[in-house]
Amino acid sequence: MKVASAVILAASALVQSQAASPVAKVLQLLTDLSAKIIKQGEGAQKVYSDFSEWCEERSGDLNYEIKTGKSSVAELQAAIAQETATAESLQAKLEQLAGD
Repeated sequence: MKVASAVILAASALVQSQAASPVAKVLQLLTDLSAKIIKQGEGAQKVYSDFSEWCEERSGDLNYEIKTGKSSVAELQAAIAQETATAESLQAKLEQLAGD
């Protein structure tokens, strides 16, 4: 691609020294098109870079949320087990008091 651009530019410079012939017009159009495509590619690269950065940040955020969520699940399961044991203990006391 770079070699083709260099050849086009060299030929364009050579032809531009002559009158505005159809070949010169074609070479000028190719040069303009090449510049336009390069500019669009730079814009697309910028969009891709921004999107890639957003994806990386979002991935980090989600990993943190998953880690925090798993920690919360463990804490809540422990609290549920403790409260279940307390409820069973109180139920046993209640039955003992009701039996007396």
